[in-house]
Amino acid sequence: MSNPENIVNFVTTIAKIAHIVNTANELYKKLPESNRRLNKELHESNRRLNKKLHGSNRRLNKKLHGSNSRKNKRPVNFTHQAEVFFEIDAKQLKEYDENFFKATTMNAASFSLLLSRLRKGMMRWSKGKAVAPERRLAITLMFLAEGCNFRVISQAYNLGHTTIRKIIYETCDAIWEELHFDYLSPPNVSELKDIAEKFYAKTGMPNCMGAINAKHIHISRPKDGGSLYYNFRKSFSVAIMAVCDADYVFRHVDVGAEGSRSDGILARSAFGRKLLDGTLEVPRDTNLPGTSTSFPYYYVGDSSYPLKPNLMRPFPGRNLPADKEKYNRAFSKAREHIENAYGILANRWRVLQTTIHASPNNTEKIVLATILLHNFLMLQNDTDYFTLELVDHTVGNQEINGRWREDANFLKTFQLGICNRSSTHSFQLREKLKEFISSNAV
Repeated sequence: MSNPENIVNFVTTIAKIAHIVNTANELYKKLPESNRRLNKELHESNRRLNKKLHGSNRRLNKKLHGSNSRKNKRPVNFTHQAEVFFEIDAKQLKEYDENFFKATTMNAASFSLLLSRLRKGMMRWSKGKAVAPERRLAITLMFLAEGCNFRVISQAYNLGHTTIRKIIYETCDAIWEELHFDYLSPPNVSELKDIAEKFYAKTGMPNCMGAINAKHIHISRPKDGGSLYYNFRKSFSVAIMAVCDADYVFRHVDVGAEGSRSDGILARSAFGRKLLDGTLEVPRDTNLPGTSTSFPYYYVGDSSYPLKPNLMRPFPGRNLPADKEKYNRAFSKAREHIENAYGILANRWRVLQTTIHASPNNTEKIVLATILLHNFLMLQNDTDYFTLELVDHTVGNQEINGRWREDANFLKTFQLGICNRSSTHSFQLREKLKEFISSNAV
């Protein structure tokens, strides 16, 4: 299947299915609950079109395999075509295909690499009727990338609604099992120093190991314990608390805290507990650049976080003195990295912009899968996934807002209650940091 025309045909097939699903999903969302029966006509149209696509794939497969396909009594379908496609080097797909990216949120080379990592895991997680890994991954990516309704995807793929749901959850499990060690392991001391150097170069904040923030993930009302997930915004949610580095890669993630909890979310995570009690493994204190002032390494959070030796926050209030204003500007540049990381995540994996109709446990699987896929693509330097205009950046002397902010009515910030008192020593450390920043250009 090395013929470039055949490769393009495969990519086009993926794009056509994506178009069916996306169109059906948009119409589905617009229909009132009482009129969902009107969607049957659309489903029937999708079924007919999908049947034509499979027929086209069979004809293409016959051309590719010649007499061998005629000897096979069982017709070769889309799934087998995908298996053949991914046996060749995806680099042969030299031209960027926008439709393939829209369907999977990654280019063909990244898809092929991801599939090679997940294939065995998906086979292990798969139970019951076998669905090929290629198809399982395509279904899951389409759900995560567009947030499509399970029933709409089931119609496009001619699979049962329950089967689609099960495939997605099992594939999310496989993504976690196969990728979390390589793409979400806590950074070691050497890596933390490298992260701090990048933050200093980009923002003027020395010794910064990352930016931290928590967000709401909206879910439908859980069957049990719904009140625990009912938040102050009068909706149901679970919380995600994450830390990112200077390259918008997530380094620590905790998902699953009930949306009603405004306190304790930091302390209940393994990372947060160690951060608050001072047992987190971090580099030894070092002198601030160009000075003899020793200072600890730290994370940056907003004003709702406690002030700790390894956790800094901005000065409160308005009309502050010049030195505090300068500190806050530099601090904001560093802290905005976590906002931009969340922005990229939700822009690319639009399931996070919807109300997820799943139990809290399954929602956790979905969210962690998007985090791992984000890190995988960022660390693979997939230039289609990440582009500079997505995030806040500077052109000349002009500050340009990231494109994700154009549709930022998602992932609302989880307002934390101050869960731990700040020590006098921590206030003194912030003063030292302020003095350093105010005496250096930012």
